[in-house]
Amino acid sequence: MTATTVVSIPAFSREDCPVRDVLNRVGDKWSVLVLHLLSGGTLRFTELRNAIDGISQRMLTVTLRGLERDGLVTRTVHPVVPPRVDYALTTLGQSLSETIANLVVWAETNRPLIEDARRSYDRSAITPA
Repeated sequence: MTATTVVSIPAFSREDCPVRDVLNRVGDKWSVLVLHLLSGGTLRFTELRNAIDGISQRMLTVTLRGLERDGLVTRTVHPVVPPRVDYALTTLGQSLSETIANLVVWAETNRPLIEDARRSYDRSAITPA
């Protein structure tokens, strides 16, 4: 007789699903990039903006506020002129950045395979009339 292990799988369709909640935060266009950059250490707003091609000042602000709200990033305002604001990962953010680092490695390793699959699919796909 063999033992069967029952694994509880969150109901992804439920609004209170923890996986869905986290993916809503980090699954947007910019959050993973910001978290990955901050895994290298504290950065200023302008350093983040310069490091992320295509992000607007507004979108970086919105992204950082969301990450700060979720406890993944801290914002430190220094009382100097001109104003200086630093961003850093919290302990919670650091733990997530380890997972993101694995995703980055996976993406870099497998991107050629994904591109090959896309080309193959596009060649064989039937074009609608």
